[in-house]
Amino acid sequence: MKRLRGDGFNRSYSAVAELELPPAVFKTCQWQPRELIETGLRQWLRCCAAALRDGQMISMPSHAVDEAWHGLILCTARYQAFCDRAYGAFMHHHPVGGAPAQIDAASDPMEDQLRRTVIAWSLVANSGEECVLWDLDERVGVERPWGIDAASVAEIETAIAELTARGEALPTSSLGSVAIARVFT
Repeated sequence: MKRLRGDGFNRSYSAVAELELPPAVFKTCQWQPRELIETGLRQWLRCCAAALRDGQMISMPSHAVDEAWHGLILCTARYQAFCDRAYGAFMHHHPVGGAPAQIDAASDPMEDQLRRTVIAWSLVANSGEECVLWDLDERVGVERPWGIDAASVAEIETAIAELTARGEALPTSSLGSVAIARVFT
């Protein structure tokens, strides 16, 4: 699938690439290989750039990456500095049931949030870059893996490709646009 990454994410891409991940980040993340989980974390942080830009809530597709993200969040000074550099603002973490009431998307079905994560990836991925997030938990042996099945990812990516082929490029202003929602409902 042709990736749609544009210049709008260079700031976050650079910040993610330069982010140092000390051993403390992986303290509660016992799965291996660590390099794969680190790749997943970096991809997640890039997806978050699209979600933050568009004011959308996306969902974490990997338990292992979620543990590493929690480890990064606990390195509070490092995490705050990263957020400022990558996103220009602090990125809060809203676990299921923990978001403030004014965040409407937090009550969206997990399927919708994961769909938006796949769309976010299409916006931030480099050409030819494969996302490791979708099946990472299975690959590292998480007992109860999270994720999104390959058929669902393929369906979403096909719909994105059809939109762009018809000249209806993904809007740069919204992961939850009417055009995208129409394709996936």
